[in-house]
Amino acid sequence: MSDTLGIALVGCGTVGTGVARVLLAHAERIAQRAGRPLALRRIVVQNLNKPRDAIIPRELLSTDIAAAIHDPAVQVVVELIGGTGIAKTVVLEALTAGKHVVTANKALLADCGGEIFEAARQAERTVCFEAAVAGGVPIIRALGESLAANQVTAIQAILNGTSNFILTAMAERNLSYTAALAEAQQLGYAEADPTLDVDGSDAAHKLAILAQISFGVAAKPHEIARQGIETIDPMDIRFAHELGYTIKLLAEAWTSTRTPNGERGMRGGGLDTTLSNSGLHPAAPHRPTAEKAVALHVAPVLLRHTDLLAQVRGAYNAVLVYGDIVGETLYQGPGAGQMPTASSVVADLIDLAVGRAQRTFAAAKLWSREGRGFTVEPPERVRSRFYLRLLVADKPGVLADITRILADEQISISSLVQHEAAEDNGGPVPLVIVTHYAATGRFRRAIERINALRTVAAPAVFFSMGD
Repeated sequence: MSDTLGIALVGCGTVGTGVARVLLAHAERIAQRAGRPLALRRIVVQNLNKPRDAIIPRELLSTDIAAAIHDPAVQVVVELIGGTGIAKTVVLEALTAGKHVVTANKALLADCGGEIFEAARQAERTVCFEAAVAGGVPIIRALGESLAANQVTAIQAILNGTSNFILTAMAERNLSYTAALAEAQQLGYAEADPTLDVDGSDAAHKLAILAQISFGVAAKPHEIARQGIETIDPMDIRFAHELGYTIKLLAEAWTSTRTPNGERGMRGGGLDTTLSNSGLHPAAPHRPTAEKAVALHVAPVLLRHTDLLAQVRGAYNAVLVYGDIVGETLYQGPGAGQMPTASSVVADLIDLAVGRAQRTFAAAKLWSREGRGFTVEPPERVRSRFYLRLLVADKPGVLADITRILADEQISISSLVQHEAAEDNGGPVPLVIVTHYAATGRFRRAIERINALRTVAAPAVFFSMGD
């Protein structure tokens, strides 16, 4: 075997401990697959006295980041701190010192990808990040390598296991959002402060990375339209089920083409009007004179029960990718957790040891100035079908007021169901409306006017529909 690949691990929390465990417990297997040994040289931690897994050699522990980065026996720095503060400094200093970098830090890549990848190119080093999106699901490698012959036309993904666990518990066991969240926290699927998971921020970071790989667009997470699951009530789960749908928090990207006369072909819920009516299938080639755009959003979406993503349960992640050559492909697995994430980190280390990662990195030109002709579509221009649930006074003329507002915004109704109140006490009753395709901007204007009606008892709840 050739020379040993030396590794410094910066951060030894849950994932870092898993990476150390894999490297130390399966050293022989990894050396065979990498063509040379992978040696864990240093482990940088914040607190040397913190109780740790017995497999962690104490002689490797240190609090000195600089010593780890500049150790001549280290060729790769694995950053597992998280966040965009110290982690960014570690990554940039490692690259400047001539080290390759492996990271699972989605926030760092989504927010600072341009700066980090330019630094890597200047240093002629490689940044690997398979573990940053969907944990143990090899979606980064699939998009960058296996599907390299394709132009991706759409992505639909469940990228946050916490939210998917909560929605599964609400749908299958009739739990309230609060009860489902408490159970997720008890089982370790949700943090004490679950905001980034349930408000869609975590999925938006991951979608920004997928959009860069697939379309070359450098969308910041705050630029991605985002809606979380906090407003989902058990009645929405129930009403969606009655209509034949399941609610999932989806991260979606889909393409459209603006023709020379300025017309835009796009519809929401993950669908592209260049695609066939039977579902998401490869789009026809875009005309060279057309401007290409990609819409990005994270939001609860109603999916038909038979859809593949509707059947993804619990804390699992899944990504549907549509390529113009291959068609539809599905990638599914555990999206978080110690060992699934460690699996992806160590896979990147093996790729670096073999030399595959370096060649792929150089060819991909991620977060570079060489765009691929895609622009980001403003959310208000996206067309979608919508599920709309209102609580309205049980009085004559209420329905007429609502339908008049929808008509003013050129929104037609596909179906309408007025449910009876639980008790005949004169209180508000649920009204469920499903629309035909409408522009998001017009729909939101209609919602503002509907919410202002005195006969509407609570703010409207609405979600896109994925068909």
